[in-house]
Amino acid sequence: MSKRIAILGLGTMGTGMAANLLKAEFPLTVYNRTEAKAEALMARGARFASTPAEAAKGASFIISMLADDAASREVWTGTNGAFDAVEEGVILIESSTVSPAWVAEFATLATQRGAELLDAPVTGSRMQAEAGQLSFLVGGRDAVLEAAMPVLKVMSKEVVHLGPVGSGAKMKLINNFLCGVQVASLAEGLAWIERSGLDEEKALSILKAGAPGSPLLGAISARMVSHNYTVNFLLKLMAKDLLYAQAEAARCDVELKTAEVARSLFEAAIAKGFGDEDMASVVEPLRNSGDTTE
Repeated sequence: MSKRIAILGLGTMGTGMAANLLKAEFPLTVYNRTEAKAEALMARGARFASTPAEAAKGASFIISMLADDAASREVWTGTNGAFDAVEEGVILIESSTVSPAWVAEFATLATQRGAELLDAPVTGSRMQAEAGQLSFLVGGRDAVLEAAMPVLKVMSKEVVHLGPVGSGAKMKLINNFLCGVQVASLAEGLAWIERSGLDEEKALSILKAGAPGSPLLGAISARMVSHNYTVNFLLKLMAKDLLYAQAEAARCDVELKTAEVARSLFEAAIAKGFGDEDMASVVEPLRNSGDTTE
């Protein structure tokens, strides 16, 4: 592969995405605030850049996978940001879960520099990123997506084109809204089961096999039961996604009342110190909410 790719952000998702690009033998430059997170990728041939601008220089495709609007804005437009080095004709791929409002602003900045933008957030978590089995939800021009397909394919099981720039961000927020509400309700349901005296294993078996069952319920309930909160999806990022979802839905005159309730549970867990754990840990404050101190 001759076209150099830059990845900005080596968190839970970006690291797996970068590893699959290296596996496909793309020349890769990576940027992350903490260089230590890049060491394993560097050992496999990635080049580390000390700034986003350095990473972007000479890249044909620049992919960002960052926490939120603020992080994306800083990496792209801050001091030594990637936009300082973006060249005409470069394809920018924003895979972070960000607001459609920021995507619209981002698109304007890209156009001013003669670059093309795909907003391409993903569904899946750490395991799918590592396995190259993500689903990309893409907004952007047909021709731009076609040019980016060789890059996206090595990281994914499917690439879904949803429409113009901004479509991916909107779809991702709807997806995460539904996921967040289900995880929050599962946490309440499991706390109820545990306090009710029911056989936990039998109760969860009924739920997983019945109408409430879903792949998400099965995976998250197992993590809740085992207290395994190794990060697949950061709890604090789900709280952020629900907030963004509420704001975007309000632009369409839709009030996400269930998102408000779910977000309050995630924020309660953050207040108890679970923000940097997997989102399954949202159950912990509910398990302990009846505790009292003498």
